[in-house]
Amino acid sequence: MSKNLLIVESPAKAKTIEKILGEEFEVRSCYGHIRDLEKVDMGIDLKNKFAPRYTVPSEKEKVVKELKSMSKKAKEVWLASDEDREGESISWHLAEVLGLDPKKTKRIVFHEITAPAIKKAVANPRFINMDLVDAQQARRILDRIVGFELSPVLWRKIGMQRSLSAGRVQSVAVRLIAEREREINQFLPESVFKISALFTAPDINKKKVKFKAEGPQKLSTAGAAEKFLNESKGAKYTVKDIAVKDGKRTPSAPFTTSTLQQEASRKLGYSVSKTMLLAQKLYESGKITYMRTDSISLSETAVDAIKAEINSSFGEKYYQPRKFKNKNENAQEAHEAIRPSYMNESKVDDADLNRLYELIWKRTIASQMSDAQFEKTTAKIEVSTNKETLTASGEVMKFDGFLKVYLESNDEEEEDNNEEGESLLPPLAKGQVLDFLEMTGLERFSRPSSRYTEASLVKKLEELGIGRPSTYAPTISTIMKRNYVEKREKEGVKRIFQILTLDNKDVIKQETASEITGAEKNKLSPTDLGLVVTDFLKLHFEKVMDFNFTAKIEGEFDEIAAGKLKWSDMLASFYEPFHVTIEHTLETAERAKGERELGFDAVTGKKVIARMGKYGPMVQIGHQDEEEKPRFAKLKASQSIETISFDEAMELFKLPRTLGQFEEEDVSVNIGRFGPYAAHAKKFYSLNKEMDPYTITLEELTPMIAEKRKAKDERTIKVFEKEKIQLLRGPYGPYIKQGLRNFKLSKEQQEKVETLTIEEVNATIAELKANPPRKMARKKKAS
Repeated sequence: MSKNLLIVESPAKAKTIEKILGEEFEVRSCYGHIRDLEKVDMGIDLKNKFAPRYTVPSEKEKVVKELKSMSKKAKEVWLASDEDREGESISWHLAEVLGLDPKKTKRIVFHEITAPAIKKAVANPRFINMDLVDAQQARRILDRIVGFELSPVLWRKIGMQRSLSAGRVQSVAVRLIAEREREINQFLPESVFKISALFTAPDINKKKVKFKAEGPQKLSTAGAAEKFLNESKGAKYTVKDIAVKDGKRTPSAPFTTSTLQQEASRKLGYSVSKTMLLAQKLYESGKITYMRTDSISLSETAVDAIKAEINSSFGEKYYQPRKFKNKNENAQEAHEAIRPSYMNESKVDDADLNRLYELIWKRTIASQMSDAQFEKTTAKIEVSTNKETLTASGEVMKFDGFLKVYLESNDEEEEDNNEEGESLLPPLAKGQVLDFLEMTGLERFSRPSSRYTEASLVKKLEELGIGRPSTYAPTISTIMKRNYVEKREKEGVKRIFQILTLDNKDVIKQETASEITGAEKNKLSPTDLGLVVTDFLKLHFEKVMDFNFTAKIEGEFDEIAAGKLKWSDMLASFYEPFHVTIEHTLETAERAKGERELGFDAVTGKKVIARMGKYGPMVQIGHQDEEEKPRFAKLKASQSIETISFDEAMELFKLPRTLGQFEEEDVSVNIGRFGPYAAHAKKFYSLNKEMDPYTITLEELTPMIAEKRKAKDERTIKVFEKEKIQLLRGPYGPYIKQGLRNFKLSKEQQEKVETLTIEEVNATIAELKANPPRKMARKKKAS
């Protein structure tokens, strides 16, 4: 007897759902998208209202064939791809390819893979929503147009061997990172002096405890701070006023995609892509609700389950029902926030998945818990000699509420970890004279905005209305893969600051101390290539790079999804002016080099510039038009065209360096296309990661040459010098190496590798070139 065929996107999801539905259904996976736009002519008929031309990629042909066969035998075909626009689009593509009627084929959606949710979805099927499909189709076509038309402009005007690309969201994301970098580079820190005083007073046990009070304002100079301290000599410090106020802290809403990505980055150190990978696994195994959502609402069933869990684990006084309102009016990617499917399960078995799951569980539980209650005490202390007022404050938690489970992190915690939080104050009374210990004037410095982390970049994109839950992770992956942005670890620099201290004997002491400032880890920085591309696009494609315009496009996608706007009309209004700008830029724009003049070489008198070259950022002495060829030097990984100084640039021309002789042959070091290397006896050896070509000595380098030569000798079986072919040992057995290409030997050849002749080797190479292995053939076809 034939069964119903239910098609989902992933095999893990298929297994979970098949267990729930039982024998009536056969559940199969389509492994994500089964069709995409053709590569030829963008796959879009621009003259026919942007009609798309879709094709099934070769790697999906087998899946499509199997699904077609199964759909013919099935009692009925049901489509159950994810509930967002991308999922709706996948269902439509399946219907088109399998020959199903989109108006009659049953489509089910659910935001959690639990038995009640799946059975409810099957009992209430709908049909494919073409408005959602059109919205996703418009996004795909628009992004294809921008990529296909804009990227060739970058190849022509910047170069870099066709490796450049531009995208509607990715280019704006790089712009944000680039502008933040320049803001930091141009920032000049200003120093101020913070006045604070240290006192003692008896606590409830009559034991003297120390507490701090802050001065009335920050002072701009050391002289002003010293004047304040001088005026305070011999002063009495009297409590002038005490104010006690109740305060509270409220829990955050349950997770959306972006807030989960942000919090997982801050608390767990996860990249955005890792967070989404783990969340996908949790969803597909039925542990959490759908992970691509910008909704913060919870279903009534979920709220009831949360209430039961709070009352059971913490007591009724910890429960406080809440309904959160989403600030984003277009929040419709899914119907509910990210939450556990079963609130009584606080852990999952897999250790890696459990860290993210616990974060989701705690945030969800905390969202329905009571406020944390505090009592804040503020004491005003008068300085008798200058009548200035110092302020001491302290905070006492009266009821922990949701903080018993969860405290949200923020991006400023790293920066503020040097600042002292509010502490407890001893009991103080109005008119009480305090015991004075010391007063300090501490020099502090203003700070620029921090570089973006993945989390703070997602937050900024969401604030600007750029992108949607499904686009944040791929956007960040793309800009890093394209070498526009990289994660850098920046070492801090030593900074001297001043401290002025007035002790309780009225003696003022001045001293200096040092601190390490500016250290950063895993922050996003633009590469020189990213800066050059951003400047070019801002100059010639102002509209595409405008934050408001990009957000407006997202709003138009929302209107298409709501059935208020026709997708082809939206594309037409974008494409016509965009294409005119493309044509104009190709004709009139100068080639972008990202040049920066640094000065003149003292020896030759020639100009020294930093610029983008064919293989990346470099420094150049002289010009191509001059009789003598210019000299070039590659920038170090830590250097940038925008910030390198003249002296730093001239240091780079110390390469190549000849270090001396080893085995009666010269040893030199240099930097090539693939990084730093050593040359010896017409052989080249990549330097180890920790070796600096500018400072390494012959004594440090020769052991590495000997070690690498020995390793190469051990790998080498036979060398045919004339043909420049080698037979080498590899981790999977002997193989042939010709230039940069490797060729696999058969098992029979591997066994007699030492006796192979050049004729046999050449025959093997010719055979493999004519009939490449299947994986290589696919790779060639794709390229």
